[in-house]
Amino acid sequence: MRRRIWPLVLLAPLLIGAEKPTLVPDVSQRDIEIAYSFTGAQLLLFGAILYPGGRVPDAKETPAEVVVVVKGPTQSILLREKQKIAGIWINAASMRFRSAPSFYAIASPEPIEKLVDARTRAIYELGLDSLQLSPASTAPIAEQTRFAKGLVDVRHRTGLYVEEPAAVEITDGVLYRARIAIPARVPVGKFTAETFLIQDGRVLAAAVREIDIRKSGFERFVASAAEHASILYGLTAVAIAIGLGWFAGWIARRI
Repeated sequence: MRRRIWPLVLLAPLLIGAEKPTLVPDVSQRDIEIAYSFTGAQLLLFGAILYPGGRVPDAKETPAEVVVVVKGPTQSILLREKQKIAGIWINAASMRFRSAPSFYAIASPEPIEKLVDARTRAIYELGLDSLQLSPASTAPIAEQTRFAKGLVDVRHRTGLYVEEPAAVEITDGVLYRARIAIPARVPVGKFTAETFLIQDGRVLAAAVREIDIRKSGFERFVASAAEHASILYGLTAVAIAIGLGWFAGWIARRI
């Protein structure tokens, strides 16, 4: 009898995992090109929640919610604090953050604080208050927190850090969609669109899609030249500046 029970015990974790729903996400644009006329874009994130056996969630069940997070590549950033001394604004204290996302947007059906607790938000970086910015400083925690809030506030005001607490729509408990605005001043690089399925305060499933945001046309040529041939790019820029200055002087002498 024991020999028959053991295989079922060993397979139990797999059977439990099989009962969890899965996500099938997608995005409207995998590639976004930035030209001189780029004024921003609307990114549509959509997909489906697949339940075991193809069933539809019962009305008596706690409904599952979908949260979408779009992140830009992380970067090291130095944040300076200005103070007014003798009527002049000067740089005072500063702090460097090692891994601040260049862009962060979260879309949810309701405020994220109502869906998961603080610990879960910190683990998955759900919400502006839960970003792991990794300050490269031995300053007191209170000062690190003050600078972190300052960084989030600055990027929030410029449209690079966004929270949309009512931007996810779920149809029939299966299909979902959300829209996130990509601002004109968005940085280039490899972005990720992370989708989380949440139920009863727990993250049941997660999926990731990549988005490539890059410059196009003349802007792409200039950026590529500056990155891959910096010396030649610098010499060319200096030569163009000298040539334009000489030409302007020549025009002035003729007038």
